[in-house]
Formats: sequence, C-alpha cells, structure tokens
Amino acid sequence: MTTIRLPGAGGELRAYTPRSEPLALATGAPFTSRTVFSAAHVVADPYADVSPDSPAAVDWDATLAFRRHLWSHGLGVAEAMDTAQRGMGLDWAGAAELIRRSAAEAKAVGGRIACGVGTDQLTGGSLEEIRKAYEEQLALVEESGAQAILMASRALAAAASGPEDYLEVYGHLLRQSSEPVILHWLGPTFDPALEGYWGSSDLDAATDVFLQVIAAHPDKVDGIKVSLLDAGREIDIRRRLPQGVRCYTGDDFNYPELIAGDEQGFSHALLGIFDPLGPLAAEAVRVLDTGDVKGFRELLDPTVELSRHLFQTPTRFYKTGVVFLAWLAGHQEHFAMVGGLQSARSLPHFARAYELADGLGLFPNPELAETRMRTMLSLYGVAQ
Repeated sequence: MTTIRLPGAGGELRAYTPRSEPLALATGAPFTSRTVFSAAHVVADPYADVSPDSPAAVDWDATLAFRRHLWSHGLGVAEAMDTAQRGMGLDWAGAAELIRRSAAEAKAVGGRIACGVGTDQLTGGSLEEIRKAYEEQLALVEESGAQAILMASRALAAAASGPEDYLEVYGHLLRQSSEPVILHWLGPTFDPALEGYWGSSDLDAATDVFLQVIAAHPDKVDGIKVSLLDAGREIDIRRRLPQGVRCYTGDDFNYPELIAGDEQGFSHALLGIFDPLGPLAAEAVRVLDTGDVKGFRELLDPTVELSRHLFQTPTRFYKTGVVFLAWLAGHQEHFAMVGGLQSARSLPHFARAYELADGLGLFPNPELAETRMRTMLSLYGVAQ
C-alpha cells in the first residue's frame, strides 16, 4: 500500500496510508422523517480572466451538475446561501443568475430547492432602502418557483437602532410573502458584520425578538435556520416555536444530536457540511427514517471531526475546505474559487481535511483524490 506524506500544523511531515475503497453509498428516494437541505457551493470558471475584486465568473455546467448530485441522493438544495459565497465573492447579480438557473434545474429534475433572500445589492442604506432590497430579492425567488430563505442582512445590522426596526422590517416582508419562508439567523461567528442582530448582543434578548417575529406571523414561517454553533440555545429556541414551525439546524458542530432529537422534538437540517457529506448524510437520514437512531448516530457522529475542522476559526472561510473536498472528490476539475478564496486556508489545513475525508470514505475514487492531493502538495513544494 502506498503512503503519502502530509504536513502537520508544526511543519512536520507524517506518513498517511490512503483508503483503498470508498464507502458504498447509493442514491435514493426523499426522506420521510426529516427535511434536509444541503447548502451548496458554486464552481468558479478557472479560465476567466478576473481578479478577486471582479464579479464572480461561474462555471454553470459544473455548478448545476453538483446540484443534480445532491438531488440524486434525496437532499434538498439551499441555494445562494453563505456556502455559495454570498457576500464573499458572489454578488447579487451572480446570486440572481444562480437562483434562476438552479430553480429551473430543480423544476426539470424534480429537486427540492430553497433560495437565499438578502440585501447584498446594498453596502448600507436606510431602513426603507433595505426593505426594498429584500423585496427585490424575494420577488425574484418567488417568481422562480423556489422557497424563500430570509437571510440576515449586514445592511440591516448596521442601520437598525433597536429591536423595533427588526420587527418592522421582517413583519413587512412576511406579510407580503406569498408562501411560508425560512428565517435564517446567522451568528457573528460566520459573519462578524452580523454582531448584535435582532437588536442586541445579548443572545437571550436577541432570541426573544427573533421569537416575537415568528409568533406574530406563524402562518408565514415554514421554519427557522439557527446558525449559532450553540446546541443548547438551538434546543431552547426549538422548544419555544409555535406549533407547525420547524427548526432547521445550521449547527455544523452538533448536527447529529440535534437532528436525532430528544423526547421533546428534533431539528430538520440546512447545513453547509452536507455539501461534502451529501451521500453519507443522506444514508444516515434514511436509517433514521426507519426509527434506528443508534444506526443514524453511528454513521453521522464520525463526521463531526471533519466538520469541526472545516468550520474552525475563522469560521467564515469554511467554504474553502468545502470546495477543496469537491475537487478531490471529482465534482469539479480544478481547485479555484470565486473571489480567489482558495487561498483562505493553509496547506496543513487542507492536508488534515483530506485525511479526515478519506478516512470516512467520502471520495468516490480514492485514487483520484490521492493523485490530486499529491498535486497540491507538489505545488506547495512538498516532496514525496
């Protein structure tokens, strides 16, 4: 068996023996016990002559092919979200095109899709301008036939003077939405510009405002996505939701226990880590569909180490590891990202991501993944 020398955090090289066979994971039907979305990444066009400051150049064929891969395993696609580099390389014009194309593809293949609605046309602005920006995006998503996910707004975080501004803006949007939406609370760990969202840096006070928004419009809220990396707080929020409003975990550190649930309820899922974990996560949920919680945890618990690695501080750069693994897995032919974000993580970080993902059997072709990992090491000057 061959070995590959991988660099550690201290600069040392260690020998690793790659796995010879992937985990056998088949495609399958939609789930029955949980609603599960994978927040999907975008594939950059590596031949475009652009800079990190240029509008995103997207390889649409590869981007849509990856969504078909997720749909084939029964997963829903959460489109134009943080994982797709919204606000970190993908501007609103690019996101709008992504939404149009992905929604049409979902309709063609029968896939489930929900799309992010934000205010990234703006860098600032008044509350009225922020409402109009949200309205423009909401209209596009609804016209596309996709479900809307109302994302947190950097502009609103900067402009709001207190909780009443959030209650007013979100109330306005929910009253005019044609179908129930998903509300997304993205914490400052993922985006520092969202500090103090819902009008307070005190998470207890912010939670109360968040729940006020939902309680005032329960018929317009399909569910909430909580991305605070705090399992206890998510469980508390989940238990306080109105009847019929779902909790979609966005906790990439604690998702197995939150999805499995307890005697008082469970979380559905809308997760960035389910981009690289897609087939394995789908298999785990199908096991859970049979009522086998232990089998579900046995499949999904071992993936947490990889997820915590990809989402380590600074968490907002987790997308780099996600796309790196997509390249190793053969879902795209290059490791380039919109906005040049492929440079956001270190070589030891990539090496550990490869080792953990390979150990889980995530690569459909382990030999290809090893070859590409060796190419990466060679580019960084690591002799084998």
